[in-house]
This record gives sequence, structure tokens and C-alpha cells, in this order.
Amino acid sequence: MMDSFKYRETTLDGHNKTGNGLKPSLLLALWMLFLVSCTSGEKPVVQNQHTGGAFGTSYNIIYQSGEALDFQKEIDSVFNAVNKSMSTYIPDSDISKINAGDSTVVVDAMFKEVFELSKAVHRITKGYFDPTVGVLVNAWGFGPGAQIAMDSVQVDSLLRYVGFDKVRLLESGRIAKEHPNIYFDFNAIAKGYAIDRLARMMDTKGIENYLLEVGGELVAKGTNKVKKKPWVVGVDDPQVEQGRSLKLLLNLTDRALASSGNYRKFRVDAESGKKYVHTVDPKTGFTKNANTLAATVLATNCATADAYATAFMAMDLDEALKFLSEQSTMDAYIIYLEDGETKEFMTEGFRDLVVK
Repeated sequence: MMDSFKYRETTLDGHNKTGNGLKPSLLLALWMLFLVSCTSGEKPVVQNQHTGGAFGTSYNIIYQSGEALDFQKEIDSVFNAVNKSMSTYIPDSDISKINAGDSTVVVDAMFKEVFELSKAVHRITKGYFDPTVGVLVNAWGFGPGAQIAMDSVQVDSLLRYVGFDKVRLLESGRIAKEHPNIYFDFNAIAKGYAIDRLARMMDTKGIENYLLEVGGELVAKGTNKVKKKPWVVGVDDPQVEQGRSLKLLLNLTDRALASSGNYRKFRVDAESGKKYVHTVDPKTGFTKNANTLAATVLATNCATADAYATAFMAMDLDEALKFLSEQSTMDAYIIYLEDGETKEFMTEGFRDLVVK
């Protein structure tokens, strides 16, 4: 949830028009303001904003420039292109065709980028990030496929179709699978990737200051020229299941942020009353109802942040903390339970960005 998105669309042009009948004192005050604005060298700032729905969630896009602009068509084009390539909820998307067994599909550049990044994160996290976990996501009732009754025998049988080392991207642009039942699910990275594509679009348009958010994941570039400070964004409190409450605020500049948690995406079995969370451990095949409540990651791009936030939720807490202690390419914030108490872990770089 973005604190910055409470801003109204604003134009600061540094000038004020005067009308007939104004008192001399008011005219003088306005004239002095005009002189200060002109001599300060500040350029006018127009805040352009778009809100709507995409990927089953909402988006809020702010970009500032020296004039009023409307990139709605370009924004829609990015969402449509990503959906056509990687949405498992669209039957004729490339990924849906591949999942259905069509080996003739030649994937586009976006699919290739997400595939290669997924392959890298899968390797670095030792398999905790794995987009071939889709067959299990469906079986547990969190995907577009059919939910089935799950037990240890059923889980073991489905694990045969999980493993990113069982798929290959061929030079021809086609996907090779060791077994036709392998099911791709890029939902844990595609939303972040879509935001990165929006950022690329803004960059090509020459926009230097923007905040792009889709479903709580975002990319911030430059600063908020209207507020004359860094972009301020919020991190949700994972222990508030109804409505939304912020755990903390961050000053963000030239970074991407993504969060993953089980506090909103879960289901309760009607017969047993057992709670099943949406995070599936690709190594065990079972849903990961662990003591980690949420993971928020800061990285140079949102697809990377998205993937690692998912991986940290699949890992045991001690594994995630060990992983973060051994690298310096990203920052993270993990909220977890220990002996019934809520505790937090922050990397030093993350802590430095918290609004005091």
C-alpha cells in the first residue's frame, strides 16, 4: 500500500494569474510570488496519474513531467503483452498453450527474459524459487487448474513434474519439457516483470520521476518533485487480515520493491477447518505454513525482488536469514513469529530507508 498514492493530481506551474478588481496589496503579493518563481529557476511540475485493474489486482501509476501527459494506451499495451505471453488464466496465452502440451509455440522476448531470470534465481536459491511448481499450486487450490484432494502419496506423484532443471529454452525459441505434465506458473515473477516493462516504457518517454505500483509491488525512480522529497511507500502489516494497515514507511529512490506473504492468500478447508497458505515449497510439495509471515525485498528491478520474496517465503526462516547475510546485492525485511511473538529482521540497507 503506497502512502504516496494519497496525492491528488497536481500542477505546480510557479505562476499565478491575476484578475480584475484585486486589491493593490494582493496584486503586490502575487507579483512578488511571480518574481520568486521565475528567479528560482524551478520548472513547472505536472503530476500525471492512472489507476485501474490488471492481473487480478489494482494498479496506480504516477509520473511527473513538465506537461500533462497521457500514457494510458501504452500502459494497457504493456499489460496486454505480458498477459498474452505469461498469464495462466488466459487459455490462448503462450504459457497456457505450452502448459497444454503445444511444443510448437515460439515464445517472445518477454517470456525468454523471465525464463532466464527464473533459471538464475532457481539456481542461486538452490531450488526454492521454481516456476514449474504450477502443478502443485493448482492441486492445492491456488491456481487456475483443478483442485484435488492432497495427501503425501498424491504430493509425491506430482513432484515428478516439478523442477526447473527439467525444462529448457531452445535456440529456436521453443520450450522443451521432460514430461508433458510439467506446468509453468510465472505468477511469482511476472507481475514484477510487468512493472519493469512499464519502467522501461517511462524511460523511453524521457520520464525521470515516477512511481509505478501493481498489487503492492513497485518501481520508484527519481524523486517526488511535487513533494520535493523521495517517494514514500508503505509496507503492509501481515497480521491485519481485514482491511489494510501499514507496518512502516520507506523513502525510496531508484529501487524496486516486492513483498510476499501468506496473510491474505490462503484458504480454509470447509470440512477440517485446516488453513492452507498459497506458498508451496517446491522441494516438499506441501504448502509452507511456517513462522515467516511476510518478506519484502528491495532490488534493482521488480522481477528480481518478486522472485526472491517468494523464495524467502518457501525457505525456512534460518535459511532465508543465512542467505541474506551472505550477499550484498539486495535488501530485505522479514516479519516472523518466535515463541508466539512478532519479530522483525532488516538488512542494514533496508533500515536506512525507513521513515523515522
